[in-house]
Amino acid sequence: MDLSLVDGPGQVALAVLGALGLRESALWPPLAAAGRPDPAERLVAALAEQDLTLILDNCEHVIAEAATLVRRLLAACPCLTVLATSREPLGITGEHLVPLAPLSTPPPDAEDPYGYPAVRLFADRAATVRQGFSVGPGNVDAVLRICSALDGLPLAIELAAARVRTFGVDEIAARLAEHGRFRLLSRGDRTAAARHQTLHSVVEWSWSLLDAEEQALARRFSVFAGGASLAAVEGICGVDPAEALMGLVDKSLVETDGERYHMLDTIRLFCAQRLAEAGEDERLRQAHAAWFLELAQRADDHLYRAEQLDWMARLSADNANLLAALRWSVERARTTALRLVAALGMYWWLSGRRDQATGPAVRLLDAIGQEPPAGMAEEYVLTVLHAVPDAGSSHWERARAIVESLDRPMRYRFGVALWGMIAGPPATTGRRYQALGSDPWSQALGTLGEALMALLSGEVAQAERELESVLAAFGEVGERWGKAQALDWLALIAGWRGEWAHAMGLWQEAIELLEELGALEELVDVLVRRSDAHCRAGDLLAARVDCERAAEPARRLGWPELTARVNLSLGEIARFEGDLTEAARRLSAALRTLAENGGFTVTGTRSHVLTALGRLAEATGHTAEAGRRHHEALAVALRSPMITDLADAAEGLAGHALLTGTTPLPGGTAEQATGQARHAPGEMERAALLLGIGVALRGMAVTGDRDVARIAAAATEVLGPEAFATAFARGAAMGRDDALAALARR
Repeated sequence: MDLSLVDGPGQVALAVLGALGLRESALWPPLAAAGRPDPAERLVAALAEQDLTLILDNCEHVIAEAATLVRRLLAACPCLTVLATSREPLGITGEHLVPLAPLSTPPPDAEDPYGYPAVRLFADRAATVRQGFSVGPGNVDAVLRICSALDGLPLAIELAAARVRTFGVDEIAARLAEHGRFRLLSRGDRTAAARHQTLHSVVEWSWSLLDAEEQALARRFSVFAGGASLAAVEGICGVDPAEALMGLVDKSLVETDGERYHMLDTIRLFCAQRLAEAGEDERLRQAHAAWFLELAQRADDHLYRAEQLDWMARLSADNANLLAALRWSVERARTTALRLVAALGMYWWLSGRRDQATGPAVRLLDAIGQEPPAGMAEEYVLTVLHAVPDAGSSHWERARAIVESLDRPMRYRFGVALWGMIAGPPATTGRRYQALGSDPWSQALGTLGEALMALLSGEVAQAERELESVLAAFGEVGERWGKAQALDWLALIAGWRGEWAHAMGLWQEAIELLEELGALEELVDVLVRRSDAHCRAGDLLAARVDCERAAEPARRLGWPELTARVNLSLGEIARFEGDLTEAARRLSAALRTLAENGGFTVTGTRSHVLTALGRLAEATGHTAEAGRRHHEALAVALRSPMITDLADAAEGLAGHALLTGTTPLPGGTAEQATGQARHAPGEMERAALLLGIGVALRGMAVTGDRDVARIAAAATEVLGPEAFATAFARGAAMGRDDALAALARR
């Protein structure tokens, strides 16, 4: 029985009587007259002995009357079952609720998108208005966008499918994005009830069933993106939401999993229009931004301790709200926006979401210029860091001046780490650590910085001691990111020594910590470094597995440098496997990806790519190309603050010296046995010297380096062990200045 046409009190039982064929006799006196049978009593008499199911459809607008009737029928008719559809429960004892969720829509990476109910419904309904229509590879992406935009709502999908009569699916998807769902889906089946003819009328029907308090909460709830906790609803909507929120859940305008409350986008957009009409939009969005700023600031302190995973989860649950608050604040409350960027810095970095802040940070800098509001210099610096790579050089200069002038600890502790990782090592170490606080986490960070500076300056023994201290310090406070940093660099040193099992164990522990956090950027770096160690240990298959595993988070993050690092490692693996064509493809892709003048880590990556291209040219006997690439690598490495980048460039030049000192006999190549070529002892001696310089700069030899071993073996065979050792030792004994001077003499 469809109750949608019941339009007055006392009509439900009469409508059911009519549907059952139990018509009222025209001879009965008016309803108020004495002696006329009660319609509910007539239903009881008719159904008392029946074993059947009574279906009552669309009860929501007569919910109280329908509930009263159903309770009476069930009490008097033991074999009767009632199936009622409504936007809210009847609310009677014994009722079993079966929520009807929207149709499931396929995720972007679904293997079989055609099997999802939303896609099937769209295909079926579209085929009825355009003969021969089907969903296939050519239009499935557009259909997925349509179904997703419409929240999987069956009526909305049917209305959209009806538009296939006029538009292609790409046009429908574009119009939904550009003009909004209510405008596009403004015409439907003329024979349907008025409230089912357009999407707007469907939602408006539900809205009309709400009381005043429920309508107030519904329109205010529309400020949330991605749902909200009860505390957020209470704090932002300015009312005691208990009863009203229960009503919205019962009437299917809000969904809940018991912890958070969600509103479908279709309903949220309708309610947002009501919020604007009520003149409450500005006030509610300001309250929304303030509430989530307070959450971000409160959470930040917990991210430096053992409870960081719990607070990361809390922030991740409200990630959409945090971004919505930031975007609104960039336009309407810029001091709030600056504070949000600063407070969320560690969360974004640890959860692999730093890219989400780039666009808002750039717009914020454009709006405020180079002079931050009073007292917000640190917030400005953190905004510049999040605007990478799109922040202009003038902003970088202003941010650097602020950092170098700091004579007190930063209020945002992770800001020190961010500056070091993005902007590079400070020009004056003392300034760097004046920005550190006295708390245990900040002190551990300071020791980590000292350890890395020692390692990257070739002081390996000192770095290892300090990294062990860092590991213990971060372990005491229970902070996973700092602990993973120490594990990663300790693993690197162990791998340089050839302590393979120890190194792999340390890296595995670091990877597990980073995966717990979701720190994708660091995860890519660690996997690539472990891949390099696998290569040197002779396990190319394990090296490839690590690189391919790193490729997915690198793709998701979209940072060109990370993609370049993965391609660099895959290119080197291909070269070691003898696939020079694949090596050339990977290394060329890596070089294209990197900007000529990027940050300090980009400089180092570019130097390594150029060295790899030089070695590839050596493998094919292209002496001039090899020389050009190796000298480019050296020029780039000289701009890097990382002395280890120079060590790699020096070893690359050693390979070029070996190649130029080897003249193949007719029919031979430089890669063939030395007995088939003539050699220039001076170039061989230079190759040995350059290998020694690499050790001097790095602070130790690297176990298992195939290229270094090849060069050393070839030079030793020509020079003899004693002459090779003498030249190598001369290079290994050089200080940094002498080493740089020797590299300049090319």
